[in-house]
Amino acid sequence: MNKPIDAPLSEAATAASADPGHDPALARWQQEYAAQIGEDRPVTNRSGLAIKPLYTAADWQPERDTAMGLPGQAPYTRGIYATMHRGRTWSQRQLIGHGTPAEYNERLLDVLAAGASAISLIPCNSVFRGVDMDASPIELLGTCGTVVNTAAHMDRALQGVDLAATSCAMNDPSPFTLLAFVLATAKKRGVDWRAITGTSNQSDYLSHYVANHMFFRIALPGARRILGDHIEFCNRFVPKWNPMSVVGQHMQQAGATPAEAVAFTLSTAIQNAEDCLARGMDPDAFLPRFTFFFDISVSFFEEVAKFRAARRIWAKVTKERLGAKDAKSWRFKFHGQTSGVDLTRQQPMNNIARVAVQAMAGIFGGLQSLHTDAWDEALSVPSEAGARIAIATQNILREEAHLTDVIDPLGGSHYVEALTDQMQAEIERVMALVDNAGGMYRAVESGLVQRMVGESARRFQARIDSGEQTLVGVNAYQVEEDRSARPIHTRPDRATMQAHVDDFGAFKAARSQAEVQRALDALARAAGDTKDNVFGRVVEAAGAGCTHGEICSTLRRELGFGHVQAFV
Repeated sequence: MNKPIDAPLSEAATAASADPGHDPALARWQQEYAAQIGEDRPVTNRSGLAIKPLYTAADWQPERDTAMGLPGQAPYTRGIYATMHRGRTWSQRQLIGHGTPAEYNERLLDVLAAGASAISLIPCNSVFRGVDMDASPIELLGTCGTVVNTAAHMDRALQGVDLAATSCAMNDPSPFTLLAFVLATAKKRGVDWRAITGTSNQSDYLSHYVANHMFFRIALPGARRILGDHIEFCNRFVPKWNPMSVVGQHMQQAGATPAEAVAFTLSTAIQNAEDCLARGMDPDAFLPRFTFFFDISVSFFEEVAKFRAARRIWAKVTKERLGAKDAKSWRFKFHGQTSGVDLTRQQPMNNIARVAVQAMAGIFGGLQSLHTDAWDEALSVPSEAGARIAIATQNILREEAHLTDVIDPLGGSHYVEALTDQMQAEIERVMALVDNAGGMYRAVESGLVQRMVGESARRFQARIDSGEQTLVGVNAYQVEEDRSARPIHTRPDRATMQAHVDDFGAFKAARSQAEVQRALDALARAAGDTKDNVFGRVVEAAGAGCTHGEICSTLRRELGFGHVQAFV
């Protein structure tokens, strides 16, 4: 017969709880452990925190349940909603991008039919660099994302998609032309902008400057101005859109530890929030639309603790530092992507297991949406078969493994709670360094953040090189591989891409040149007038037929090119 959950503790257990140091059973275990282990090896996680072999009530007292809180209640350690995944599971937001808008649309509809519930568009690298397709070598176009240069391209890419019912994430750095194209498409289709939901998924210019230089199109001061205008415009005209996605993924993939990645991300969010406050904006108007985007490494418990700690810190910061009074402003909403950095080209099928572990860490950490990488992403753009396995991984974890049955199932674990406290202390330590440097903008401008990320990257690589950190198939458990069995990935069909380029040239020749020039002139004037909203002018330019490259080049000319300084 099972013991009732409210049964009294035994005398020994009561004594151990009151004074764990005098627990004879614990003392005996310590002696046996020391005798059997011999010379114990030190264990640390990726954030550099020491990990003990066993955690007990002495490390984390169960009576701290009241401080931990309940789901949907501050400090949100256990989740930002009362039901969490038991009531509504995470959005399955697969990143898709390949070829032409028509080819993207075909794959998109296939992925939605396979179970994905939201859209994420990855543009071609030429788009990320801020140039149009006719300024790029044709053999490079569409190899890493979709070539979207106009509102008409976006309309084709999202053909068959109900914009009022489907959440769309646009991987869209400043000046946010992809969202402008979405809004132009919505206007053409008669869709009310107030019904559109989604996220400007690459709106974090500071993370781009630090760790993703291809995305950095416009000089720091100009990027800062455009982001503020973007937040203001969306809050007013597209109220269900999330204009601020603070990105920790870039930092962690560049080498930051999980704790550093959270610290830098929260510091960035504070910087952007304080910039909005300086504009006179109400924190309870803009903070509910702040979202976060994180990498999920294969360091399972560390990642779970990272997210639990981040929720606690953000709830405190929004209330005490930013002055938010609405509980919606305190919620730490985040998207997680399984870490491509952890995937290996050696024995690549092992990546299926890595992605499953990463996804479980994100789910147990309480994410709101999830992208699972395809196993072959370490080789090239994911194949359709690889993408299906990635989606099926989420379906299996949700439906077969029943990971949604219990809210915060690791809550109360001595190890997880102690590690959450440790991660919080480390995150806050790094945040204090940023504050002492004058805030995130100044810390990035001075190179402090870049140096810290670089040092952490070197330390982790040294652990791999020495064998201290095992990578299966890379520095251990190596086998001879039959590389001919790997999937063959082909580039986009050259004739199809050439036709896309030719159509683009015909489009530019046929549009009203006067209307285009008027829109670009208005955009240029707005860049020099702080009373004008630059993003509003980007939206007008998109509707007038201006191209992505024309909009970016105009703002680069007026606000400065995004050169990134090297810091050593």
